Amino acid sequence: MAALFGAVGGWLVVVVCNAFDLTAPQVPWTAPIGVVLITALVGGLAYSTHQRLQVRHERIPPERAVAFLVLGKASALAGAVVAGGYLVFALMFVSRFDAEAPRERVIRSVVAVVAGVALAVAGMLLERACKVPGVDDDEPDDPEAPA
Repeated sequence: MAALFGAVGGWLVVVVCNAFDLTAPQVPWTAPIGVVLITALVGGLAYSTHQRLQVRHERIPPERAVAFLVLGKASALAGAVVAGGYLVFALMFVSRFDAEAPRERVIRSVVAVVAGVALAVAGMLLERACKVPGVDDDEPDDPEAPA
């Protein structure tokens, strides 16, 4: 659903620029590079959290675990929005790939899409790393256990 909102945003940018007879914005290299840096940070945090909780069975303060969980969820949603937005933005210029400016928009947007997907995956891995070992929320409590 978040990718759909991003897609609508990417589409709106192009449509509004065309409606007002403006040139669509160029995608600077800083956009995908920034997303890649954030992805590396979230991915590193996911790895270290997984190692602490799942492998070494260490405990972390509950406040920190909740903060990591929220960061993971926010990263997953932000990555989906970024990927969806840049994907539609790129698709709007694929038909004019022969010209230099649209080609640059498509190439840089595709790099941003890959970075956005990577951020979403890193966020989901961080969420998963926050799961406490041995606790399975999917299974109901044992009905025959004494209350």
